[in-house]
Amino acid sequence: MGAVRFSGSGVSGRTSLPLFEGLRLSPVPFRIPFSVGACGVGLGQRSFPGLTVKAATVVAPKYTSIKPLGDRLLVKIKSSEEKTSGGILLPTTAQSKPQGGEVVAFGEGRTIGKNKVDISVQAGNQVVYSKYAGTELEFNGTNHLLLKEDDIVGVLDTDDVKDLKPLNDRVLIKVAEAEDKTAGGILLTEGAKEKPSIGTVVAVGPGPVDEEGKRKALEVTPGGTVLYSKYAGSEFKSADGSDYIVLRASDVMAVLSI
Repeated sequence: MGAVRFSGSGVSGRTSLPLFEGLRLSPVPFRIPFSVGACGVGLGQRSFPGLTVKAATVVAPKYTSIKPLGDRLLVKIKSSEEKTSGGILLPTTAQSKPQGGEVVAFGEGRTIGKNKVDISVQAGNQVVYSKYAGTELEFNGTNHLLLKEDDIVGVLDTDDVKDLKPLNDRVLIKVAEAEDKTAGGILLTEGAKEKPSIGTVVAVGPGPVDEEGKRKALEVTPGGTVLYSKYAGSEFKSADGSDYIVLRASDVMAVLSI
């Protein structure tokens, strides 16, 4: 054995410690039940036939009716467009999710203070609602949406959004066309055109309900040119290709004049 000397800074000296030359670790077989493909990591080559994911809550067939409570409504969702305006068939993944449907049932309204406020739409009305509103239900084999009246942006009796009748504090605005040139006269491509936040008021709702249960008229009126918040509201395109937006009156920031 070699001598070992201890010092204040550590251990020094020489020792004949055995060397571990030629020591090799034996490979241990290790199998991962995953496979990596073009789409990422998966569970081997296994498949799950018949697996279906549904976002909607399915109401069992034994239930024959749904009665909304308070200020809620049950809307039968309009079917997705299966064709483009040019007649081209769309695959399911390319069909845009509809934002409209028919009111089939509604609650008794809500109470504000000591006043009862009835629902402002009736069964059979065709309505447009906010994009991410409500709870989707599958009832009697058809998709429905259970939502609050405040999620309804307006009543639409035709297939053209320009005819929308806004509800409560909603405002329908025809969006101004984007500028084709910069201030220096440079022509802009479609992708470079900045989305405008200016438009003309087409229609307004009757106003919100105050604490006394009375409607408070909106400050904006049809025909006025307004500046609105850039990321507010729900956007729509009319039959003639014009852009419209429906937003709350509180998202209108100013009235413009020449």
